[in-house]
Amino acid sequence: MNLIIVESPTKAKTITKFLGKGYKVESSFGHIRDLPKSKIGIDTENNFEPTYEIPAKAKKQVTALKTLAKKADNIILATDEDREGEAIAWHLLSALKIDQDKTQRIVFHEITKGAIEEAMKNPRKLDMGLVDAQQARRVLDRLVGYELSPFLWKKVARGLSAGRVQSVAVRLIVEREREIKAFKPDEYWSIDLLLNKQDNKEDKIEAKLNKIEGKTLDKLAIKNKAEADKITKDLQGAKYIISSINKRETKKNPPKPFTTSTLQQTANRWLGYSAKQTMMLAQQLYEQGYITYMRTDSLNLSQKFLDDAKKHLEEYVGKEYALTKPRTFKTKSKGAQEAHEAIRPTEAGNTPEILSSSLDPKQLKMYTLIWQRAVASQMTEAIVNSTSIDIDADGTSYQFRTTGQILKFDGYLKIYPEQSKELILPDVKEKEELDLENLNKEQHFTKPPGRYSDAGIVKILEKYGIGRPSTYAPTLATIITRNYVQRDDAKKLYPTDIAYVVTDLLVGHFPRVVDYEFTAQVETDLDKIAEGETMWQPVIKDFYEPFHANLEKKDKELKKEDIMPEEQTDVKCDKCGAKMIIKTGRFGKFLACSAYPECKNIKGMDKDGKPADAGEKDKETQALEEKYKHEECDKCGKPMVIKNGRFGHFLACSGYPKCKNIKSIKENSNSTGIKCDKCGKGEFVQKRSRRGTFYACDQYPDCKNALWGKPTGEKCPDCGALLVESKDGLKCSAKGCGYTK
Repeated sequence: MNLIIVESPTKAKTITKFLGKGYKVESSFGHIRDLPKSKIGIDTENNFEPTYEIPAKAKKQVTALKTLAKKADNIILATDEDREGEAIAWHLLSALKIDQDKTQRIVFHEITKGAIEEAMKNPRKLDMGLVDAQQARRVLDRLVGYELSPFLWKKVARGLSAGRVQSVAVRLIVEREREIKAFKPDEYWSIDLLLNKQDNKEDKIEAKLNKIEGKTLDKLAIKNKAEADKITKDLQGAKYIISSINKRETKKNPPKPFTTSTLQQTANRWLGYSAKQTMMLAQQLYEQGYITYMRTDSLNLSQKFLDDAKKHLEEYVGKEYALTKPRTFKTKSKGAQEAHEAIRPTEAGNTPEILSSSLDPKQLKMYTLIWQRAVASQMTEAIVNSTSIDIDADGTSYQFRTTGQILKFDGYLKIYPEQSKELILPDVKEKEELDLENLNKEQHFTKPPGRYSDAGIVKILEKYGIGRPSTYAPTLATIITRNYVQRDDAKKLYPTDIAYVVTDLLVGHFPRVVDYEFTAQVETDLDKIAEGETMWQPVIKDFYEPFHANLEKKDKELKKEDIMPEEQTDVKCDKCGAKMIIKTGRFGKFLACSAYPECKNIKGMDKDGKPADAGEKDKETQALEEKYKHEECDKCGKPMVIKNGRFGHFLACSGYPKCKNIKSIKENSNSTGIKCDKCGKGEFVQKRSRRGTFYACDQYPDCKNALWGKPTGEKCPDCGALLVESKDGLKCSAKGCGYTK
């Protein structure tokens, strides 16, 4: 028996389809060894030797793999082709106690029959350069996290964490927010015309003031109302005559195929997916064999794909859309591995339409995006006719301009529909006079830079060379989970109160940890380790020794009150009467009694900096208080009161701090108000899963009733089941009924 070990069960299932009976494909279910959770696990006195252990959750699978390995004639490690995959293969060798000389390592960019067969023909030994690079990253991040995080707990607030890449990402978001807050808008004005042809009033032209006395205006040229009024006064009674018409044909080149970074950016802008969601969906598509490996910074495309794409375009789209010679791209990304490929479909002929029944809606959207981008990169350019018309205000020094464009040939836009708006101008001639329909002046103000979206922060991290394709998504997920960063209503990222405190502390006292250039240099050093140009321990030593010495120094020098100054207030503690002070904790600012530790009373704060329960209560709080006014604590019998926390309203015992009993409140913004038709007790609430939005009874797990459409409360006239919303109206939720309304 030949034993093949991969990381995921889905990947194992896909590979099994391509192999004969003599092969057994098993999954390790991810990492099977790691640094210990309870201690640092790095011997800083002995050349940074790491100690690895098998986590409890992996022990059962390791035992099973050991049994299979003893029976196997050959062992083939087929983990992912990147550094992390190489490290997993190395850990498997050690944990399973198998001989490296009797073990083969295979790699492939895609999980297809041809790729697997080719990989089996060309096995290799473990690449210890890749293993050491991954080991160095893990050790370095562990040293920073396990030494700096306790320092933050001691000097700032418990539960905080710091990291070599995550702290830099938080710094970027903090600095952008400060830019926004410090921004002072500048006033400026625009002057526009609405003109029409004298022989046809329906043919209209909109034009903007472009030049004064032959000098092109910049955006802020007209600074105030007085200047705008002077211009509009000068234009009174002017004749508008076309001075020049310029037409030119331009070509629009298709975009490059996706790398990890550009996939995350485009999926965020086009589909609204977070970096984490994008990588999860791409991982699923890869493991099912539909796309190539999704952690890459290369722009290469295989010759087979280039040939297949050309054939597909000629047969199904049109020969005029196919290139005679393949288009190639060169990456500008630091440390890019050109031996890898860009993200592409494994088969150009597998159109989204063909796979629509095999993928769930979100997977299909992701696959469609990848397929369109890869195939479009091998299509002809789009051809656009651009026209600009200059219009003189006769007798004045003012000139206006209008521009328009017409798509002459769609080219790659036929399958990759970028947003491009056609603006067709009427047919006019030079020296032709136009009639003025409207002269408009409008006040504007410059706007501050926008908050980073997922796409924006990934782009800036890539620009600075911070992190690598595999780190963008987990970095973003970490800083959100740690409450350093939150999303606003537009899903843009903004820092929390604690993010400012921690960033200022790190910049002021540990500048190397959050220095952009240093963090990028570490990535370069890791690349050198991967390529075998340097050993990993000296890289760790160069960072750790000055870092550790500085940490010990700052631990003695810095006091918590200097880092976290307390703000005085006139608010009195309702427990003991002492004044309350404003503190900053992991989840933001709060009020604490100044008589601590004798009195441990704390209160949340609203957006205006007032106690959360001060002033007039909102209608939701009032309604909840009325509903639960007779609720008693089931532990001590005292009345329960409504509190508002990080995750919304909840019930808390009024006997706090002696009794700390709390209970959740079922009412929430996801409630539909529709009674469950199975148990009759609960109500349907909106929930989310990997397959999308669904509606479930809030009495789960006692009642497991769930619907894939939003219930309306109406019942089906045919079978009595609930009607749910659908794209075409309403339909019955019961399987097999088929009633629609």
